Amino acid sequence: MADGKSADEFWIFGYGSLVWRPDFPYRHRRPAYVEGWVRRFWQGSTDHRGVPGAPGRVVTLLPGQNAICWGMAYDIGGPDLDATLAHLDYREKGGYSVERMRLCFPSGDGRGEVEFAQVYFAQVYIGSPDNPNYLGPADPAHIARQIRESRGPSGPNDEYVLRLADALRDIGADDPHVFEIEALLRRG
Repeated sequence: MADGKSADEFWIFGYGSLVWRPDFPYRHRRPAYVEGWVRRFWQGSTDHRGVPGAPGRVVTLLPGQNAICWGMAYDIGGPDLDATLAHLDYREKGGYSVERMRLCFPSGDGRGEVEFAQVYFAQVYIGSPDNPNYLGPADPAHIARQIRESRGPSGPNDEYVLRLADALRDIGADDPHVFEIEALLRRG
């Protein structure tokens, strides 16, 4: 195609475990961000990082004025698209719904200007406040304590936070909320 995009591109934007743990086939992977959204540990997890009656905390996105949320974008288009979407729908079943968002790819060194020559959209899984696993806001110390005490089929909840923080640093992203929870966990 003339604009450099292929007809079968299909982007997924990951802002939680998908940043560091893609367990699906993809053709391309690039750091990216969405505008107008913030990442928060306000979603309960009873199927991955906690169990029913003792949920862990994972991230969701919430609207935020002038906010930017960095993550990882994956092009999953091609022959595996339907199977990959079915896998992701199952993986993200714990209260997440699907949204389409404008996806921004950084130019140059990964900071600064956004490439506006091409417009991309991505499928994003969001745990909205009206889902049954939504835990909502809490004091950071409470969030860290709950995370420290939680474990589920995918492992300990603190591993999720520490791996996410490391992955965000690897792409040069700043996320004060994630880094605050990480610091509280590392202090014990």
